[in-house]
Amino acid sequence: MIKSLISTKQIRLNLVIYSLFLVIAVAGIIYGNAIRDNYSFLRIWDFRNILLLLVGVPFLFWQSGVCLPNFFEQQISNRHRFLWPAIIGALFGLLDIIVIKLIMHPAPYTELPPFLQPFPYSVFLYFSGAFEIEVFYRLIPITLMLLIGKWLWGGRYFNIFLWSAILLSSLREPLEQLPGGELWFVSYSLVTGFLMNYLQAVYYKNAGFLASLALRLGHYSFWHILLGIYVQYIELQ
Repeated sequence: MIKSLISTKQIRLNLVIYSLFLVIAVAGIIYGNAIRDNYSFLRIWDFRNILLLLVGVPFLFWQSGVCLPNFFEQQISNRHRFLWPAIIGALFGLLDIIVIKLIMHPAPYTELPPFLQPFPYSVFLYFSGAFEIEVFYRLIPITLMLLIGKWLWGGRYFNIFLWSAILLSSLREPLEQLPGGELWFVSYSLVTGFLMNYLQAVYYKNAGFLASLALRLGHYSFWHILLGIYVQYIELQ
């Protein structure tokens, strides 16, 4: 009975946090539309993105059922859930800045490049973007594969499904976003993209969805937001 109540509370908390993230995404849409006349290059979600994110809601009920932590699992410290993933993500962001900005493009930008957006709108856009990626690259596919792994053959091969899900989800983004250009840069993008996504999937397995999201937000904070502030307020002035 007590275990059932705890599980219900955890699921309710999953839903509340997920709903809060949707509210932030909606706020970003409203804010973006309010300032769109000031910028010709603004990237703005529409409400279809919000509807798509609702697809992730049913999977919030299955985290414990497939041996994944709920969003705020009591046994997991916030250091493990937020701090260390965010630091790891920040290191990936700093590495991207060194390689892509300092080495490949040391000259000042004359306008914000496509991967940057004006601050503070960038906070809303890239938070929502990170949330969307984690829903469709981690929450849905990994949970779905583990549900299948639990069901087939009585869960005998669950670990095979688990690590297959981790590896496949780690490959998806770097392959989808594989750049052109010199071999060393293609290799850099593939290796770092795979490694970051792999660490996210492992953190998702060990500390839950919020840990995976925190790692990506650590990366975006430097690569998209802080670099954007630097370009917007220093290089473009």
